[in-house]
Amino acid sequence: MNAALGAGGVVLGFVGSLGAIITLAMGLRSNRPELLRMSRTYALMVLGGAVVAFLAMERALITRDFSVRFVAEHGSSATPALYNFATLWSALEGSILLWSLVLAGYTVAVVTKFASRREDPLVAWAMLTMFVVCLFFFGLMLGPANPFHTLANPPLDGPGPNPLLQNHPLMAFHPPMLYLGYVGFTVPFAFAIAALATGRLGEGWLVETRRWTIFAWTFLT
Repeated sequence: MNAALGAGGVVLGFVGSLGAIITLAMGLRSNRPELLRMSRTYALMVLGGAVVAFLAMERALITRDFSVRFVAEHGSSATPALYNFATLWSALEGSILLWSLVLAGYTVAVVTKFASRREDPLVAWAMLTMFVVCLFFFGLMLGPANPFHTLANPPLDGPGPNPLLQNHPLMAFHPPMLYLGYVGFTVPFAFAIAALATGRLGEGWLVETRRWTIFAWTFLT
């Protein structure tokens, strides 16, 4: 059940990202504001998929569902609760899952902040860029970095996460805070691409880019 639910969330995020890219591209190409306004709907769809996938993996870890390969390889019935929760970002597949969740959150934050300007081509290009990045990460989880592979013969227990990740409680909080910084740089990158695409290289977009850059940088220092 956990694997099916998580895989469904990944598919939802992928389809939402792809749908947003197609819709925004058509809206920009044909100058149709009603299509540009749909970015919020797609952003919520992507965030919903990311949340479902994240919670499904956490549920698999908490319930020690060793039929999920990620849990079998990195989980353990002896791991304390806090570190068991943090096991999700202790390996590649789970880290990409967390990255996608944070990225989807930023996508919703941007589309909410610029709710009154969704018809603006600059904002539309920025959202299009962010959805392309979302598509990339959800695509990874559908292919080479699928966190929801299942095992036909699950083990009775797993090795647990790397012991180095269990030497201090802050190890459970430090990686997510770094991700808020690293993933946050997607926002100024998206506005930079949007400015280049629209030819609007004035002070306005620089101010917004600077704000998001400072916000992201605070989590890295």
